[in-house]
Amino acid sequence: MQAVRAWRRWIFGAALLLAPLAWAREGVDVGNNSAFSKLVSAETVEQTAKAQYLQTLQQADQQKALAPASNAQLLRLRRVAQRIIPFTADWNPRARNWQWQVNLIGSSQVNAWCMPGGKIAFYTGILDKLQLSDDEIAAVMGHEIAHALREHARERMGKSMATNAGANLLSQLLGAGAIGQTVIGGGVQLLSLQFSRSDETEADLVGLELAARAGYDPRAGITLWRKMSAQNNGAPPQWLSTHPASTTRIAEIERNLPRVLPLYERAKKG
Repeated sequence: MQAVRAWRRWIFGAALLLAPLAWAREGVDVGNNSAFSKLVSAETVEQTAKAQYLQTLQQADQQKALAPASNAQLLRLRRVAQRIIPFTADWNPRARNWQWQVNLIGSSQVNAWCMPGGKIAFYTGILDKLQLSDDEIAAVMGHEIAHALREHARERMGKSMATNAGANLLSQLLGAGAIGQTVIGGGVQLLSLQFSRSDETEADLVGLELAARAGYDPRAGITLWRKMSAQNNGAPPQWLSTHPASTTRIAEIERNLPRVLPLYERAKKG
């Protein structure tokens, strides 16, 4: 009887040890969202983004730079988004209720972004100058969506609030008066927020997985950053920039390809 009990305990212990392996998540691993993001209300950030996105579109429209709904490139962008968006809630449950928007703005800028709440914009410059394939568009879009899903803007605001709170406390202790100010609401321009290198790397990897799950070849991330590197020839060295160097990004993407290629192959068959 004691031997049976010991055997049962061994099986139970082995099951506990193997459980994490059985439930291991497929795809990339970037850890949890930053605790600093909890210092700012998600609703406030998303409402701010909605207002600033509308303002950006209105300005583009006034300059006759906003692509009409019938624009072929805009339709292409929206098709890519429609395939990626169903996989976003796995990274952020709030994304289920986001009112997603995708727009195209006529500009020579090689740029694209996604504000909190799923407000996406591409500039014609990135499509025309880099001659992006659909797979490369998915890499760009996945990266920008990842910033929103991982709440990097909210994190930046939270860190600013924490820094200001500390400065205010110190100044009050020294009798210098309050010097901080809130960073939410109309006081923050979301498009001017600078993300850290770790934020950019995280967005690369999450975007890589989103694209793969949507059936876009994640290896396009490599060709994308090679094009970016050629476009930005003469850019400052990595240690002078908030963005990782293209060679660093490519190496990180290559390291994570084995995690996402099976997802891509499965999506293609499905």
